[in-house]
Amino acid sequence: MADDRTTNSGAQSGATTHFGFQDVAEDQKAGMVHGVFTNVASKYDVMNDVMSVGIHRVWKDAMMDWLAPRDGQKLLDVAGGTGDISFRFLKRAPGAHATVFDMTQSMLDEGEKRAEAEAMADKLDWVCGDAMALPFADNSFDVYTISFGIRNVTRINEALSEAYRVLRPGGRLMVLEFSQLPNDGMQKLYDLYSFNVIPRMGQLIAGDRDSYQYLVESIRKFPDQDTFAGMIRDAEFEQVKYRNLSMGIAALHSGWKL
Repeated sequence: MADDRTTNSGAQSGATTHFGFQDVAEDQKAGMVHGVFTNVASKYDVMNDVMSVGIHRVWKDAMMDWLAPRDGQKLLDVAGGTGDISFRFLKRAPGAHATVFDMTQSMLDEGEKRAEAEAMADKLDWVCGDAMALPFADNSFDVYTISFGIRNVTRINEALSEAYRVLRPGGRLMVLEFSQLPNDGMQKLYDLYSFNVIPRMGQLIAGDRDSYQYLVESIRKFPDQDTFAGMIRDAEFEQVKYRNLSMGIAALHSGWKL
């Protein structure tokens, strides 16, 4: 599922982070994540459907239901990849504008090939850059979304701070991300599927087992729902709430800049 591809601005010398289950230097992670999504870009949308049995579409629709897009709004869709979230947003609010933002140009290129991109060209911008150092002025957007991307940012707190900065007062953050199931037995069953099936699918469909191995490892390293909600509050967002999807396989987090 779509992930953030960021550069590594502001990395502290000697600091480490995780790349899946590996510990790596902070200044190496972004390049490694970039490599993952460059490798899978051409097969990305197909793999999303296969990996989730199409359920990612239901989750994204649930995201739109909670967002309730309105004409006149400006959306920044970070880790926007091939445009899924932006297209959905604009279909519900034809008078809105969306900026698809991603660190991997090949993902953006794939998105621009889609029929929706051509039909909505006057309402769409495609920008390549770093989620931790957004190239936009303060108070520029009404809505900030990131779908299956925040877990790949080197320093999540910096990305959340940037989200807060570029949102206008009254603006809304919404994050769709894989999360943790509340029941240990269910989590173990899901892990069996994730670690044994998804990398094999990646090999069969995209010819790339390692990239999909990283994706499932990165899901297990991401904080649980309550911990991540606390991180959003620490970034000064208010009215922070979350909703579990599919019993917690994924979760939607919402916060407001008030």
